[in-house]
Formats: sequence, structure tokens, C-alpha cells
Amino acid sequence: MWTTLKGRWREMEKLADKLAAQSPAFQRAYLGSLAPNSMKSGNLQKYYQTLADFNFLSAKINHPEFGVQALIEDYDLVDDLEVLENSKYNLEKVKALKFIQGTLQLSAHILATDERQLASQLWGRLSSQKMPEEIQALLAQAKQVISFPWLCPLTPSLISPGGRLLRTLTGHTSGVSGVTVTSNGLQVISASIDSTLKIWNLITGEELFTLKGHNNSVNAVVVTPDGQKVISASTDKTLKVWNLITGEELLTLNGHNGWVNAVVVTPDGQQIISASRDKTLKIWNLKSGKQLLTLNSHKDSVKAVAITPNGQQIISASNDKTLKIWNLATGEELFYVNVLNDTVKPVTFTPYGQQLISASYDFTLKIWNLSAEEKLFTLNSHKYSVNAVAITANSQQVISASKDNTLKVWNLATKEEILTLNGHNDSINAVAITPNGKQVISASRDKTLKVWNLATGEEIFTFSGHNDSVRAVAVTPNGKQVISASKEKTLKIWNLAKGEEIFTLNGHK
Repeated sequence: MWTTLKGRWREMEKLADKLAAQSPAFQRAYLGSLAPNSMKSGNLQKYYQTLADFNFLSAKINHPEFGVQALIEDYDLVDDLEVLENSKYNLEKVKALKFIQGTLQLSAHILATDERQLASQLWGRLSSQKMPEEIQALLAQAKQVISFPWLCPLTPSLISPGGRLLRTLTGHTSGVSGVTVTSNGLQVISASIDSTLKIWNLITGEELFTLKGHNNSVNAVVVTPDGQKVISASTDKTLKVWNLITGEELLTLNGHNGWVNAVVVTPDGQQIISASRDKTLKIWNLKSGKQLLTLNSHKDSVKAVAITPNGQQIISASNDKTLKIWNLATGEELFYVNVLNDTVKPVTFTPYGQQLISASYDFTLKIWNLSAEEKLFTLNSHKYSVNAVAITANSQQVISASKDNTLKVWNLATKEEILTLNGHNDSINAVAITPNGKQVISASRDKTLKVWNLATGEEIFTFSGHNDSVRAVAVTPNGKQVISASKEKTLKIWNLAKGEEIFTLNGHK
């Protein structure tokens, strides 16, 4: 096999000699058209060899008009190949090329600043005995043709392609404090302690532009529903409105006397609500920048703000240990929910935003009418504090999770307790409902998750595998996977149908 590989990379060396003898114009045209023309002409073997040739990869990355992203896009041409050519031979070639493309994506932020690390990145991510022959030839070629000192990892010591991580975006000079994605899924906006925001192309990882104007840390960022504007909130006591298309600063909103901690936009895109360390919330006209109302009855810094699904009420959370519910149109405080420690206890809304359900340390659930200043009723049969609450999509049932090791299912219309789910051996920290409304998943301090039949209360199975308290749980939109987060610093992904662990995500410290 070594003889085969050695002969292959020697043949590939001819490309480097050929390019070196040509003009810059020829090099540009050649590097730009070689892969596409090979595919168009049906010369698949040439296409495969080109994109597994270290000299081609290096030349295209180092060329000032191309770079790593242009090379990555050459591999996208193979996506149609699986439809056109379904032989085992070609599918193996496709697999090899996709490994190389994945490596380039993972390494893009490194190669964009130092092209000389191409060989080190390839070896660090691909040097496994199980890699296809084409990749082994590529690595052998890289090792032979490099003429300068470089680090050659002996084992795959970097993250390999084919996993969960696709790309890393680098550019901020200090911590990233917030991130949001446009509704079309094409752009990412990041907010940083370095006083800037950055707009990124989510597909290519390219930094499109940097938004400069704040004089201190940017704490939060949000995009308007139409995807045209970005609003940022800063420690410099201001908010700024930016044009997402051009990066132009449109407005600066002055009025707060303290850090602006959070910001949201109303569903109609007409107003902004900001939350500040100065103990107030402010409502602004997005078009004019005019301050419409100030909401000021909190006694400490306001840390978070949200809007109900119907766009009629504001909910604020403060260090004064209260949640307050406000009328968005009038600025009137409707009611507040006391919290008995530094952590705001869980709340949830009915799907149409007409009611709020709060969990309490007094062992109860409280149901609030958001259209009037009144508490509708209290659900109370837990024997200890309620840690989490969820509501079914039809608004008919509420599930509460308690420190008394139980879950309870309630009929929201009749206020009746329908079921008590027993099985956990310690406090239940979180609860989720599957999209079809048929199952409940609970996460517990006893290191397990349990899946329950919501209709009967029957325990279907238990997810065991965490080594410490399970603190949070979520279900994917298709209802097929469960994601759990544990105090042991890991997340686990589970197959909901089979009750099996799929994989573990490690990386948190």
C-alpha cells in the first residue's frame, strides 16, 4: 500500500511545478476552474484527485483571490455526485472528500490567519488508521512536500470532522456576551465585552462587518422581526439601532442612568423594551427612537425582560427578587410575583399568552390572568417547593416538578389534580413535554431522567448515565431526541423511542 501512496503523491507534485512556471493570471484561472471543469466534463477521477491533492489545497488557500472558503466550496460540487453516481467506488471517494472538507471547515479560523498550518491541521484531525486511502495519501504527500519546519501530530489530537462542531468564528478581542441568528438562518450577530458587535455569514463563517459605536461592553443584542435592523444594549447606558444590511448606525437611545442589561422587540417590530441597572424598564419607538414610557417600581437592577406571545404584556425580572407583569400599552404594573431567594423561580405562559403560571417555594403553583389584575387560583398539594412547571400545547394540563420527588399533573380548567408521578429518589429539577403532548420527561437530582405516559402516569423507562444531578431537559421539535444537562458538566442526547443514549457532549468546564 505504501508504494501506491508514495507514487500518488509524487504524481501530485507535478501540479506545484506546473503552477510555479506560470503567470499569476494563469494560476488564478487554473485554481478557480480546475475542480468545477473536472466535474462538468464528467472527469470524476480528476475531480477526486484535485481535491485530495495537498499542493492544490495549499495553492488555493494561499492565493489572495481565493482562500480557505473558496476551497471549501469546491467540495460542495460533490453533493450532486451521489445522485449521478451511486457505485460503491464513488461513494467511498465522496466520503473521503467530505472528511477533507469538514477538516477545512473546522480549521478555517486558523487557516484564515496562518495558511502555513494546513498540514498540521490535516494531520491533527485526520491521522487515523481508519481514514480512507485518499486521505492517507494526502497526509503522506503533505509530510513530504513541506520545506519549512512544522508541527506534525502523531495522533488525531484535534477535533475530527463528522462530529457536532462545524466551524469556529473568531474575531472579538474579549468575551462574547450575546448572540442571535436572523430569522432566515443566514446571519449571526454577536455582542462582545470588547464594545463591538459582529455580523457573520452563518454558511461560510465569514465576518461581514463590525459594528463600532458603543463605549463599553455590549450586553445584549436582538434582531427585528423583519430582519432589517439590530438593536444592541450596552454598559455605556445606551441602546443603538443598526442597519443589518449596511452596518450603519441609525439611532442611539439615551435615557437610562445605568447599564442596559437586556432588550427585546415587540412582535410587530414597532417598539423596543429595555431593562436596566437603574431599576427601570423603558419603552421606545423603534422608528423615531423616542422614549414612550418608563416603568419604575423595581427596587434593584432589572436583569431580564420578555414579552408575552400575544404582545400585550411585559414581564421583567429583577434583583429585588420579583417578577413584574406590565401592560405594554399603558405601562401599568398589573401584578408581581415574589421570589424567596436570589433565583427567579420558573414561570410559563399558556400558548396564547392569556395566563401565567408561576412555581413557588411555598409548595404551590399560582395561575395568573394576564388581562386583569388578579390571581385566578392556586394549585397546592406538593409537600415541598415547586422547581419547574410545563403546560401542554392545548392549554388543558399543567405538569409541576417538585423538591418532594414527585411530578403532578393538573387539569387547568377544573383545578383538579389528575395524577401524581412517583419514581424519582430525589428532587426533580426540570420537566418537558413531547410535541405530541403524550409524554413527560423529568430530570432529577437522583442523576436520572424518566419518561412518563401523560395519560396514565405510567413510567415508560429511565435514562441512566449521568454521574451527577440532571439540571435541565429539552425535547427536539420532531420529538425523537431528548437533551439533558448535568451538574457533571456534560450534556447527553437520548433516543426517545428506544430509551438509549446516543452520545455525550463534553467540553464545558
